[in-house]
Amino acid sequence: MSERIQQSYNQIIRGQQISRETAVQLASCPDQPALWAMADAVRRHCMGERFHLCSIINARSGNCTEDCRFCAQSARCQSDILTYTSIDPKKALAQAQDNDKHGVDRLSLVTSGRAVDQATLEQLAASYGEIARQTSMELCASMGFVDDSTLERLRSFGVSRYHCNLEACRDFFPTVCTTHTWEEKTATLQRAGNCGMSLCSGGIIGMGENMDDRIALACELRALNVLSIPINILTPIDGTPMATMEPLPVEEVLTTIALFRLINPDAVIRMAGGRQQLGAEQYRCFAAGANGAIVGNYLTTVGSSINDDLRQLAHMGFSFKRSRTPGG
Repeated sequence: MSERIQQSYNQIIRGQQISRETAVQLASCPDQPALWAMADAVRRHCMGERFHLCSIINARSGNCTEDCRFCAQSARCQSDILTYTSIDPKKALAQAQDNDKHGVDRLSLVTSGRAVDQATLEQLAASYGEIARQTSMELCASMGFVDDSTLERLRSFGVSRYHCNLEACRDFFPTVCTTHTWEEKTATLQRAGNCGMSLCSGGIIGMGENMDDRIALACELRALNVLSIPINILTPIDGTPMATMEPLPVEEVLTTIALFRLINPDAVIRMAGGRQQLGAEQYRCFAAGANGAIVGNYLTTVGSSINDDLRQLAHMGFSFKRSRTPGG
């Protein structure tokens, strides 16, 4: 292990943060496998062997007014996706009960669009109510930009965590979306935190950003005290402006995960949408610092099966005992 890697490891396990400059140096370290192994050692030291499972339900799909260049749900794209205004509560409950049966810790209802309107919010109250009554999962929400009254309404449904991906770092974000800003996203997260919710926020890699941009995002999430960080790998979708983006090499994905872990040692680093593109190689992510995943299907793409994930992760030594930890 190189001296720089060893120094960084010692610094982190003493409870000290590594700087953005140090992370940039680690990203160019010649011995990348040693970096991945060190990140996994940091994960074990700071977070133990527990694996954090969550799932999402696409509660309102399509017809989004925003122009996020990666997203098939934008009304500006020509993607062929199912659209609806609100999921049937019985369908949501059935998905939730299946996730609960597999030991999933958290479940989020996700709505397309800039913000959830009050009519849709009240329709979703029935889904949240049944899921709360008939499963043991913690509840989350991902509904765009929300005001204090909407957050309080969500809390009354039992929602304890709010999700709003930054998607990219502050400097790169304008190349991803022009209809809203990075600042609006961070303000949403701060509002949710002030309301008493824990925070979930991450980004998408493979949109044309470089490693320095990813390191900047990891540092921004640390500054916001985000303890659940989903990392998505871009899935190029026909009809979106990013349909022709080239996939990232698995080694670059692993280095990105390792750096997110080292910058955020006490957070759950979750593999989210796009990991299925890596095939069996996706499980290497969980030996490079990741300790969580969104399981099941995603918003407009199909994920790995829950049973496949559980089998592979158990073989790697992870445990799935539920507990109420800050990032869980």
